[in-house]
Amino acid sequence: MNITEEIQQNTDLSLGRKIHIAWSLSLPTIIAQITNIAMQYIDAAMVGRLGASASASVGLVSTTIWLFSGVTTAAIYGFAVQIAQAVGAGHDHRAASIFRQGMRSVLIFSLIMAGFAVAIASLLPGWLGAEADIRSDATSYFLIIGLFLPASQLRFYAGGCLQSTGDTKTPGILSVMLCLLNVILNALLIPGPSELTLAGHVISLPGAGLGVTGAALATGLSNLIIGLLLFYIAAFRNKYLKIVWKENVPFERDCLKNALKISVPIALESGAISGAMVVTTRIVAPLGTIAIAANSFAITAESFCYMPGYGLETSATTLVGQCIGAMHTKLARSFAWITTVMGMVIMAATGLVMFFVCPAVFAFLTPDAAVRALGVKVLRIELLAEPFFGASIVAAGAMRGAGDTLIPSIMNLISIWGVRVTLCALLVGTYGLTGAWIAMCAELCFRGIIFLIRLYLSKALS
Repeated sequence: MNITEEIQQNTDLSLGRKIHIAWSLSLPTIIAQITNIAMQYIDAAMVGRLGASASASVGLVSTTIWLFSGVTTAAIYGFAVQIAQAVGAGHDHRAASIFRQGMRSVLIFSLIMAGFAVAIASLLPGWLGAEADIRSDATSYFLIIGLFLPASQLRFYAGGCLQSTGDTKTPGILSVMLCLLNVILNALLIPGPSELTLAGHVISLPGAGLGVTGAALATGLSNLIIGLLLFYIAAFRNKYLKIVWKENVPFERDCLKNALKISVPIALESGAISGAMVVTTRIVAPLGTIAIAANSFAITAESFCYMPGYGLETSATTLVGQCIGAMHTKLARSFAWITTVMGMVIMAATGLVMFFVCPAVFAFLTPDAAVRALGVKVLRIELLAEPFFGASIVAAGAMRGAGDTLIPSIMNLISIWGVRVTLCALLVGTYGLTGAWIAMCAELCFRGIIFLIRLYLSKALS
């Protein structure tokens, strides 16, 4: 009996069994997230070897990339949650229909967003207050990532839908492949041709010498290849999503209405968070290249801590969604709290580890001593908030599985703009980049507390 069948047929599961189910479903996703972080570390390190200016050019536009990706990815949840609920209810044909409608919708939306990204690419670095020496690379990086936005969303959509059916292993394995592919393409595209002496023999190594542009191309091509593989598995191999090509599946009003009901608040939430990060980047940019690079590397380093949280978030959405579909509300609430507490504990542990190892992490990411020193200083401030950050991530995923997205999105809006951006604007002038990260720490603690309260009060899980 697989996990989906167990949820459909049982409501009286022991606490130990619930923890085992949550962990077994989460582990492949956590591994996948950690693999993605390893890829980001390698990307950052390879770009970092090009100098602080190259790192700053990527860091400058990263928050805007997250804004575009986050808003586009929100459309995915509108269909993935419906798929989880249909699978939980045993409506396999319905799940396949939702998958096809969502595929078309997500690709159309991502193409529109890609066009917008291309239109603003040359103007963005100036809007963000970048120094002249990093504007060209920043434009190139953002333009290429924007062009590949539909490819990245194909990967996210197919992987997310597979996870909604309870298959977390396939996306996890292909995430490892994504990392390996990206490393190979980075090595071929970022550096120029070089020579390696091994046992007295000189070996010529190829290299396109594209620098920052090569890093963007490697990321885009990796997403395209793995996205196509995930789509093939979802559309041809997964028993819940498998497409019957002879069957016509038109857009259904109720399906699109439900998708919008779930997705629009998430899109607003993602836009609010990423938009605030863009504004924060704009506040930090006048501090100079060292501060921008340190800020970028600190964000990359911290991602090791919260990626397990996002792995558990996916499992929380799947488990709660399937329980709601099977009409087991009490079981859904239990899984929501189990996954949230697990997220808090794991992220507290990863934060503690990062506190001690972050000097070595920064040494790997960049050879610039000034960037390393500032990055370590600011990151250690924020690590105190990791348990609360974990609470907000996983609780949001649990509520998303129940279709409760509007109020959590409003909470995120209030937290990120009312606390983080406000404090950042007040503190940066006096404390520099340190002030920005003090603001981040305070906001994440506040956000975690209000999400725990919301999870307790959520009517969708009562």
